[in-house]
Amino acid sequence: MKNRLLIATLFSALSLTSVCSQAETLKVASTPTGSPFTFLDTKSNSIEGVMVDIVRAVGKEAGFDVQIEPMQFSALIGSLSSRRVDLISAAMFITDERKKVVDFSTPVYSYGEGVVVPSKDTTDYTEMAQLKGKRAGVQVGTAFVATLQNSGLFSDVKLYDTTADLLRDANAGRIDVAVLDYPIAAYAIAQDNFPNLRLVTSYKPTMVNDIGIAARKDNPELMSRINSALEKLQADGSIAGIVSKWGL
Repeated sequence: MKNRLLIATLFSALSLTSVCSQAETLKVASTPTGSPFTFLDTKSNSIEGVMVDIVRAVGKEAGFDVQIEPMQFSALIGSLSSRRVDLISAAMFITDERKKVVDFSTPVYSYGEGVVVPSKDTTDYTEMAQLKGKRAGVQVGTAFVATLQNSGLFSDVKLYDTTADLLRDANAGRIDVAVLDYPIAAYAIAQDNFPNLRLVTSYKPTMVNDIGIAARKDNPELMSRINSALEKLQADGSIAGIVSKWGL
């Protein structure tokens, strides 16, 4: 009888340990074309980058596993709102309009827009007004779209699904200027994948903002866990280490 009781007790303890050790898995939306923040690593066939490393570190600290779900930038918020995913971790600005729909974590990085032009255009542009009359391109869903469209400066503003499509058209001469996230522009140009383009380093960005991890508004407990994890990771230098790892 004692042996049966001991076996039952041990079985219950092992079962409880197994359940407790199984962390919840959250689906995280990231884009495959936002180097170095999120991108498809063709060697591993997985999404990697700054924001992937950060959300994995947050998950480890906050007690959840991460399953990265690749998708286009324009589909990120819709996928979160429709519960296809649980979080967004990408190069997404924290804006007032977006905060009406989703909750954002404390900021993890800050930057502004970058301007890319043909290499043969050697003008040291410093502000958007100097680009008047040019054919501009911008990625759909980004915070730069409305500013470019409402500026009245450009002869045309073309929208692209990905930064790769945007830069390919610029490289081919189908647009005169590409406006995109500065770190993404700098990284892409540094890879020498677009030999006909240059990053305008003299340009002074005006649309500077923060990026962070996004969650649905109906889960404040999850966002609290994320922010607590980020606070610890920022304090111990982990976030700075990840940012430095990717050359930012």
